[in-house]
Amino acid sequence: MRISELAAASDVPVATIKFYLRTGLLHDGRQTAPRQAEYNDGHLARLRLIRALLGAGGLSVAAAGEVLRQLDHPPESGHDLLGAAHHALDAGAQPKQEQQQTDHPRADALLEAWGWQIDPEDHNARRGLERALQGLEDGGFEPPAGFLDMYAAAMRELATREVEQVPVNPPDAMRYVVLGTVLVEPLLLALRRLAQQDASRRMFSAPGPPAPGVG
Repeated sequence: MRISELAAASDVPVATIKFYLRTGLLHDGRQTAPRQAEYNDGHLARLRLIRALLGAGGLSVAAAGEVLRQLDHPPESGHDLLGAAHHALDAGAQPKQEQQQTDHPRADALLEAWGWQIDPEDHNARRGLERALQGLEDGGFEPPAGFLDMYAAAMRELATREVEQVPVNPPDAMRYVVLGTVLVEPLLLALRRLAQQDASRRMFSAPGPPAPGVG
């Protein structure tokens, strides 16, 4: 298909597709003439993936590019694969001066208390936890006693179940880990908010809408 047909099939404007080609997010089509190329279903699937990463995934172009590079060249080791996925997701997510920070005392203390086995050279996620804890303090919000431990236990259980489902084949595994991280995180947030609404309604007996077919 020509680029105009690819645009129509993907619902992505031609100008945007050309931008993705220039930045390397989308691989080139097969050259058929000096200024003309042919595209296939692989390009269509890639475009949909790019839209998911930039849209629902909320990634920057730089981070999406790193994710796609890791998907194209996955490491062999299962554990390295997870590290590569997280590295890809962290690309461009933090200012360079913050990326050099290796001091995260509160995060380290919590991780040690929980007994979590974290790579001592991997500072990205620990910086994220440190920043979140600082945000709680700056905002004057103190979680109730035991809540951080409760969150940690829930996340560890969820993560264990997720890792158990990682495919054996490296390319499939990389895709599962990366997309399962990027695209599921917004899902988790949405479910948490809906669950809070349900719990609040049940706890405080707020009147709800009538059941379907009632009235």
